[in-house]
Amino acid sequence: MKARLYLETTVPSYLTARPTRDLIRASHQQITQEWWEHRRKDFEVFISQLVLDEAAAGDPSAAGQRLAILADLPLLDLSEDVFSLAAVLVQTLALPARAATDAAHIAVAAVNEMHFLVTWNCTHIANAEMATKIHDVCRRHGFTAPVICTPEELMGDWSHD
Repeated sequence: MKARLYLETTVPSYLTARPTRDLIRASHQQITQEWWEHRRKDFEVFISQLVLDEAAAGDPSAAGQRLAILADLPLLDLSEDVFSLAAVLVQTLALPARAATDAAHIAVAAVNEMHFLVTWNCTHIANAEMATKIHDVCRRHGFTAPVICTPEELMGDWSHD
């Protein structure tokens, strides 16, 4: 049985982004491409309408590329449990209003029993300082928090050597 993985919007954004001269972003793009090509198939990958909405924003050409790679991925439900848990996460983590969708991504993954939430958002999602609080909030509300990580952390034993 494959592990269930929720793919947050930053991953398809890095996957389809134009090459950059910024070394960190270029590294994230390369890692994302390698993960997509070599490791994605090892997981059961899901998204939500939140991902589609974020992917559709911005430059129409770039949005079209993001939406094309997401087209065949199954959607998870945005239930009342998701919105309730997201609201508690926003409050507990003291997130700014603009980060409410970030909390919702965590809630979607937890409520839908994902093993992993994969993201490059290290400000409000894959943030070690918030991890304990995220796990505590999910547990107090009857859910298990997913392992929140970047594509790099899920490269496994794949090597490009």
